[in-house]
Amino acid sequence: MENKEQEFTQLVREHKSTIYSVCYMFSKDSDEIDDLFQEILIRLWKGYDSFRAESDVRTWIYRVALNCCLNADKKRRQIGQRVPLSVDIDPFEDTNDRALQTKRLYARINQLGLVDRAIILLWLEGLRYEEIGAIMGISVKNVSFQLHRIKEELKKFHL
Repeated sequence: MENKEQEFTQLVREHKSTIYSVCYMFSKDSDEIDDLFQEILIRLWKGYDSFRAESDVRTWIYRVALNCCLNADKKRRQIGQRVPLSVDIDPFEDTNDRALQTKRLYARINQLGLVDRAIILLWLEGLRYEEIGAIMGISVKNVSFQLHRIKEELKKFHL
C-alpha cells in the first residue's frame, strides 16, 4: 500500500467514531448512515492532498462531514420524503435510565434545524468553542450565543 493510502487509512481509523457520530445525527436509518459515511470518506479522500494542516485535522474532518450531511439533507428535501424500509439497529436499546435519557435528548436534538443540530453535536462531542467556530465558520462569541439559545430551545421541547 502506498504511503498516502496508509496515512489516509490511519486517519479514518482514528476518526471513524467522529464521522459516524455526524452521520447518525443527520440520518434516520442504518442504510442512510452507511451511505453518508461512504460519501464523507470519498470527499475526505478527494480533499486529502489539498488539506494544508492550517487547522486541526479533526476540525477539517468535522467540516467535511457536516457539509456532506447538510448537502445530503438538502437533496433529500428536493427529492421528497424518503420512507425507510427498516431500522435494524438501535444504539440506544438499553433500558437503563442513562440510555433512556440519551435517547430522549437525541430525539429532541433531531427536532432542531440542521445548523443548530450541527452546533449542538459538536458541543456534545466535546469540542471547544474555538473549534466549533472554525468548523461552522462563526465567531466564538456567536458559538456561545447559539449554544445558549439551542439549550433553552431543547428545554422547551416535549416528547
